Parts: sequence; C-alpha cells; structure tokens
Amino acid sequence: MAKKSRNDNRVARHERVRKNISGTPDVPRLCVYRSAKNIYAQLIDDVNGKTLAAASTLDKDIKEKAAYGGNKEAAKLVGEKIGKIAKEAGHEVVAFDRGGYLYHGRVKELAEGAREAGLQF
Repeated sequence: MAKKSRNDNRVARHERVRKNISGTPDVPRLCVYRSAKNIYAQLIDDVNGKTLAAASTLDKDIKEKAAYGGNKEAAKLVGEKIGKIAKEAGHEVVAFDRGGYLYHGRVKELAEGAREAGLQF
C-alpha cells in the first residue's frame, strides 16, 4: 500500500470538516485555498451552488500592496478584502472552512484579517 501524500491527507481532513459545515444564503461558507505562491478566499452559498464573493493575492489591488502572495502579510490583505466585500453584500456572519489546512500561519492571518474587517465566525 502506497503512503498517502500530504495533499491526500489534507483532502481527507477537508472532507471530514465539510460533512458538518455548509454555506447558506444567510450564512455563507468562507472557503480558503492555499497554494505555494498565492492564497484564495471565497464566500460560497452551498444551497444554491453559487460563489457570492472572491478575493486572492492575484487581485490587482492586493498585488500592488504585497510584493509576494505566499506570505502572511498577503494573506491578511486577502482576509481584509473578503471581509470588506462580504460586509458590503450584507453578510456579517460566515462559516469558516479552512480547507483541511491547519489553523496556523497564512490561514490564521487570513481569518484574523477577515475578523478585523467585521466578519464573525
């Protein structure tokens, strides 16, 4: 039997978490995806299968502020932006989906940025 990769383990953790977390039109799911060079966040309504908002380090305004997208400073900027977009859309409470990643480092900074922007989770 072959050894599972780190990503296979992450996907298994994510599936376990997703059994209990689901986004609704009132309380969307704040989903995080982390790659080596960038970080992405989406607000998702799972009931209707719609992405309500998205932000990432590839957005022009964040690219101008952060020289590199794979660090904690950039992740915090993404969290602040997704929080601001969510507040403008009328969403104050979200369900945080860390995507199977540990709540540490860039994922934690994104969450703290979103909280500072006024999101509750």
